[in-house]
This record gives sequence, structure tokens and C-alpha cells, in this order.
Amino acid sequence: MKNRITYFFFIGFLLMLASCGTSKSIRHQPEIASFNATKPIVVKQSDSVFISGKNSLLKNKQGLWELYVEGDPLEIGLNTGALSDSLLKNQEHIFFSKIKDIIPSEFQQKILRQFLKWYNRKLYLNVPEEYQTEIYGVSQYTSHDFDNIAPQYQRSLYLHGAHDIGHALQDLALVGCSSFAAWGEKSEDGNLILGRNFDFYVNDAFAENKIVAFINPKDGNKFMMVTWPGMIGAVSGMNEKGLTVTINAGKSKIPLIAKTPISILTREILQHAGNIEEAIAIAKKRAVFVSESIMVGSAVDNKAILIEVSPKKMDVYEVPNSDQLICSNHFQSDAFKNEERNQSQIANSHSKYRFDRMQELFAENPKINPKVASEILRNKDGLQNMALGYGNEKALNQLMAHHGVIFKPKEKLVWVSANPYQLGEFVCYNLDSVFNEMRTKSIRSFQQENLNIAKDPFLETTTYKNYKQFRIEDHKIDLYLKSKETISDEFISNYQSLNPDYWVVYYKAGLYFYQKKEYRLSQANFEKALTKEITTVPDKTAIEKYLKKIKRKLQ
Repeated sequence: MKNRITYFFFIGFLLMLASCGTSKSIRHQPEIASFNATKPIVVKQSDSVFISGKNSLLKNKQGLWELYVEGDPLEIGLNTGALSDSLLKNQEHIFFSKIKDIIPSEFQQKILRQFLKWYNRKLYLNVPEEYQTEIYGVSQYTSHDFDNIAPQYQRSLYLHGAHDIGHALQDLALVGCSSFAAWGEKSEDGNLILGRNFDFYVNDAFAENKIVAFINPKDGNKFMMVTWPGMIGAVSGMNEKGLTVTINAGKSKIPLIAKTPISILTREILQHAGNIEEAIAIAKKRAVFVSESIMVGSAVDNKAILIEVSPKKMDVYEVPNSDQLICSNHFQSDAFKNEERNQSQIANSHSKYRFDRMQELFAENPKINPKVASEILRNKDGLQNMALGYGNEKALNQLMAHHGVIFKPKEKLVWVSANPYQLGEFVCYNLDSVFNEMRTKSIRSFQQENLNIAKDPFLETTTYKNYKQFRIEDHKIDLYLKSKETISDEFISNYQSLNPDYWVVYYKAGLYFYQKKEYRLSQANFEKALTKEITTVPDKTAIEKYLKKIKRKLQ
């Protein structure tokens, strides 16, 4: 009874909070009077080619959508929304259906909606006006099916903090990125080269419609970024001056209020910085609400650095006496490296393991070029080439990434991975060619086909086929465990045979037999799980606790 009273008090408290201070943010609209508000007219040339004046959206043969938009912030937003209209509505449905899966209770969904309104009440004050305006333009083409969550513009604004909120509340369950840079003696031609995997995972459907966006703004640098429908922030991108940005989540406290989303900060750096010094100056201006490492590469400086930020402070990490830089999900600068939260991240998560694996692969490859970079990003093994099982977050290629990307800033070249994950063809683009090309009624792909990197041969193997089936069976066993249904021995045997090196297949079987009070079988599976490379220290500790319980029950 006491727990129920506490629960309802907590719910009431949230509702009270949600009613305070939100009305102004819900009513807020950016000032658009000075911009061209003409609604674009989109000409559909085919199911994969759409044109609006000089703006266009094309789906290339590798399945990547290539977007080109230009103009003032409102024109960019409106054209982006109009061209990607159906993709945008579909992406919203995918994202919010995932939320519904996580929180099936309508009452709890209502509480979440109220909480988001309260939590994001100051968000609009921390997003620069030009990006508010662009988001407003895109939002005019979002679905009305979710207006109960928030009005179109506010909802679109909220979604730009999803990356930040996701890794803060889910403790990196959604984000586990790896990135690296090489230059000087470590690069094949001496020029800077960077690679990164963006392991932001909602579900497979969320990553189906990747967009390679080429933005030609009225003010600032022309640039490209890899994104998804509705997202104007930058998670991976490069501008016309050869400045690149990528983001890696760090260990964060649960933030008390939304400030500047990291992707908006990095978008501002892409659009308005030309070198490392200017990128740092922009980062100093913004208050963020989660901890993040921003890798900035610069053709002008021919090197890369990390701007490490948290809600309270910022530091810059420049690798000492070296021509390579590696980044996963822990901090390396003096201001952060010895903090308890960061040390806990190093000790308990899979961040240090991936960091060490990148160092190992760099040592095996004296000179980094785009082909070598792609092989590092696609690597599925553990330290000393240990078999981790497929889908293990200790791997650089966790078979879940939204995208992989490779940059050669001096040459203005970028390679973007096509589906699935980083396994599809790495499609090459030359920014100089894209932005110098005359916009005509005949739209074609911007890619430089002769420079593309072939798809991973792993895609054609029986092992990959088994992994795809494993994903299906893994979802089934989760449902069986939740509903406490009976599972056949044949199902468990087949499930484990599909991904035999992955600790999870034995752990979940152990959970099943524990539920059924078949403690000998549970013990055998938990012990087998411990012989595999377990993702995190807390995961391993959980298995050891089950084994202690089983030992007591068998005495």
C-alpha cells in the first residue's frame, strides 16, 4: 500500500511540474516574417526523384537518399520538408511506435507527454534562431497523427534532443559510437583521414531511409551531413572548407532540463567554422545538457582534436606527439579523464574495449587509407581477433550502426555506408563537384562511382544469413521470457546455433530455465555464458549473482 501511495504521489508531482512554465514554450514560434515563406512546389519525376526549383531529392541505386537544398533557413526547412514529405511522416511513425512498444500503457504515455513538455520548456531558448526557423519549415510537413504529444513545431524541436535524452536516460543503450583520425606519417598520403561508426539504434526500420544531405545556406559554409528524415542537426558531416564533425556520447548525469542539443551545436560548427580554432569558439558559446566528445577534423590544420563538453564545463584534447586520434565513449582530456563518472565508464562499459581494439587495428595497419578505414569500421572481432559473437557491443561493427562514414577533408571526399549497417557499399561524394554542379531538370546521383568502396563480402556468407535469423529468434525469446511461455528444447538449440560465440544466447537460455526452476540447466547455460566475451561488467555481475542464487537453491 505504501508503495502505491508513493507511486501516485510521484505521478501527481510530475503532473504538477508539467503544468508549470510550459505554456510559453508550447506557444512559441520562431520569427519568420523576414524569410521567404512561399510553399515549395514539388515535381515528382519518379518514385525516387523529386524536384523543387533548384532543390532535389533522389534515391540512388545503393538505397541512399541524396538531398540538395539551398536558401535562407526557412527555404531550406520548407524544401527539405516538402521533398521528403512521405519519408518524414514514415520516420515519425517509426520513432513513436518504438516509444509505444517501450511504454504500452496509455496512462504512462500521457505522463511522458506531460513530462516532455515540462522538461523541454527551455529548449527553444537554447537553439539558435536560424535552426528554429529551419525546424519550423520542416515541421510543416510532419504528421498530424502525433499532435496529442505536442504541436508540429514543438514536437520537431523535441526530437532534436532525442540523441541527448536517449543516451542520458538509457545509459548509452542507444549510443556506442567509435571514431578515429590519422594524418602525417600515419596517413597513406600524409593528409588527414577520419572514420566513424554512428551506433544510434532505434530499430532497423529507423535506419532504412538514410539521407546524405548537401546544404547550401544563404549564410555560412556549404556542407554535407548524414542524417534521417526530420533531422536538421549534424551527427556526421563535412563542410566546403574541409572541416568535419562527428559526435561520441559520454557518460552523463540525467539532465534536469533541456539545453542545446549536441547535434545543433555541431551543425552550427559545420556551417560557421572553417578551422579548429573557430570550432572551439562556437562550442564555448553554447550550454549543452549531456556529455559528449566532438571530434573535429580540419583540412586547414591537417589534424583532428576532441572538444569534450558537459553541462558544467568543456575541454579540448589534442593527442600529444602523435599523428592519430582515437575516440569511443569515454573522455581523455585533463578536465574529465580522472572524474569518477568517467573512470566508472572506462571500468564498466564496452568503451575502453573498443578503444583498445582501434589501437590494435591501427598498429596492424601502418598507413590508413579509405579502404583500410572501411575495414576497421566493419571489423566484427574482439581484441587479438577473438570471436565475440555477432551483435556484441564490444565490436567496432556491432551490426546495428545507423551509418559508417569516412572523410578525406583536403580532397573534400566523403564515403557514406549504404544499408545494412556499415556492410553495404561505401558511396563516395566530392563536395566540390556537388556544389559546383549546375542544377538542371535532369537529376542524377552525386556519387563518384569510380571511388566507391565495395560492399563487405560478409553479406554473402551463411554466417550473415544466420545472424539475420538470430535477430528474429532473439526477439521471440524476449517475448517468451516476458510472457513466461514454454520454449521447446529445439528452439533453444537452434537459437544458440545461429550465433554460438555470443554470450547472450546462453544468458537468455539461463534466464528461461531459471524461470522454470530447472536450476541445473540454468546453471549450465549461465556458466557457458561466462566463457564468452561479456559486453559489460554489470552484465557479468548479473550472471554471477544468478549462479550464487542457483548454488543456494541446489544445496
